[in-house]
Formats: sequence, C-alpha cells, structure tokens
Amino acid sequence: MSGAVCPACGVAVMPGYARCPKCRKPLPRRLPTVVSGGTSVEERSRGPMIGAIAAGLAILGLIAYFATRGGEDAAAPPPVVAPVVEEPLPTTPTDTTVPFQDTPRPPQPTGPDPAVVAGNLQQDLKRQRLWSNVTVNGNRVEVRSGSCGDPAMAPLLDAAAPELKAAGMTRLRCVEQSGRVVSDREL
Repeated sequence: MSGAVCPACGVAVMPGYARCPKCRKPLPRRLPTVVSGGTSVEERSRGPMIGAIAAGLAILGLIAYFATRGGEDAAAPPPVVAPVVEEPLPTTPTDTTVPFQDTPRPPQPTGPDPAVVAGNLQQDLKRQRLWSNVTVNGNRVEVRSGSCGDPAMAPLLDAAAPELKAAGMTRLRCVEQSGRVVSDREL
C-alpha cells in the first residue's frame, strides 16, 4: 500500500489528514509517499491499447470492404452469343384443311368441392368439441381424431356422408391419433 509519512515523527499517514494522528503536527499538503511492497499495481497508460484496437478495427474494415466489393470491377469476358441462323421451314401443301370434328369435352364436376365439404365437416366436429383434422386423399376422406370412439362422432359422420358422396368421395375413415382405424366405410 502506498501512503504518506509524517515528516515530524515518521508515522504512515493516509492521504487527506490535515494533522498527524500521532504527534498532531500539521502535515504539508503533499506528503512524501512511501512505496513498500504490497499488491497494488502501477496504473498504466491506455494509449497503446487504444491504438492497437483502432488498428485492428481498421484492418477488419479493409477486409470487409474487399470481401464485399463483389466481382463487378473484375474484367469478365463478355458472353459469347452464337449467330442466329434461320432455316427455311419445310413447305407443305396449302390445302391442309381438316374437317371440323366435334370432340366431346370431359364432364364437368357437378357436385360440391370435396375440400369445401371436408372443411365443413371439420367445422361441425369442432362445434361439438370433437377436435378433428379432416383431409381428402384422392377419393377418400380421413378424419383423424382422438374422439373417433365418442358416441357423438357417428351421427355427425352419418350426416356428412351424403354430401361427401355427392362430392365424389367413396370412402370415409375415422383414425385415432395413434393410427388405429376405428371406422372405415363406403359412401
């Protein structure tokens, strides 16, 4: 610990005292300091550390600048464009009329959209608190729920069956979350 010494009696005095605690003599404003061992560390200047940090940041800035500059400045050869050669089209006879043929159009679906019907069924099940996920797979409707064995589930599925059949669905399955099929029926 660094401290001051009383010039009259030689006692170590902490800075800030106006008089010596032992001999009560007035102390000068600035007492002579004594450095005698201890664990204190001499305070160092921060100038070199700040300079090293600034130099490191400048180097990182230069690296970032050159890394993100892109290849726009690089002299890349222009792309080679092949010349377009026009070839004459083969000549065909001018009379190529084909008599009008009435081709039958595929029948347009007249029933409801299966996805809409499945969504309506899912909403009906939620209203009854039979939380389910209803999906359409091809011509099959799958109801995935932990409530497949619930007595209220069967009447709702029976009520939705005619509309599902009108939408082109052929099978209705109720599957538990574990994957066990509880019911599988044709529509």
